[in-house]
Amino acid sequence: MNNILPAIIAKDIDELQEKIDQVEGLVSWVQIDVMDGKFTPLTTLFEPKDIKKIRTDLKLEVHLMVENPDLKLDDWLRSGVSRILVHAESTSHLNLHKIIENVRSSGIEIGIALKLNTNISQIEDLIPYLDLVQFMSIAEIGHHGEPFDARVIPKIISLREKFPNVKIEVDGGINEESAKELLKAGADNLAVGSAIFKSNNIKETILKLQNL
Repeated sequence: MNNILPAIIAKDIDELQEKIDQVEGLVSWVQIDVMDGKFTPLTTLFEPKDIKKIRTDLKLEVHLMVENPDLKLDDWLRSGVSRILVHAESTSHLNLHKIIENVRSSGIEIGIALKLNTNISQIEDLIPYLDLVQFMSIAEIGHHGEPFDARVIPKIISLREKFPNVKIEVDGGINEESAKELLKAGADNLAVGSAIFKSNNIKETILKLQNL
């Protein structure tokens, strides 16, 4: 069974709790999108300290779509999340090294996210120190409902060939049809937003995705 992570964009902590409640008991992880209005057009109105207020048994993966994620990294390390994803494009390569070291030393999982047009060669030296690599599979990040972009497929295949043991996550525009392509290409985790939260039956949709 593959690992499906409901991907949540929420304007505030109340909406975040509501969406987590909708998938509680159906999955092991959820992905929380955090946006600063600079790296992406949208802004989320909650802080790392607010995550502690979330009532859930699920593991939380926070996807930091923010510029200079190192500035609030210590706060995220104390927030109770189990995995932190930072974007390769959001800071310098030197800072990425430091972020990875700090997150790993705290006992929290660390991943690097790549926009669709970012070449994997930019982070190849970091991969041995990562818990996963996340590929974005939409052209414009920061919105639910963007169309799936198949240009991500050869990137997954290439990374899997170069690093057979790396865990690969894909995020953006994923539905039942595109999920099949992604899993065939070598993806391990699928972060799914609209296909889950806009479905008429969330439980049934998640089960279908998990059993592909």
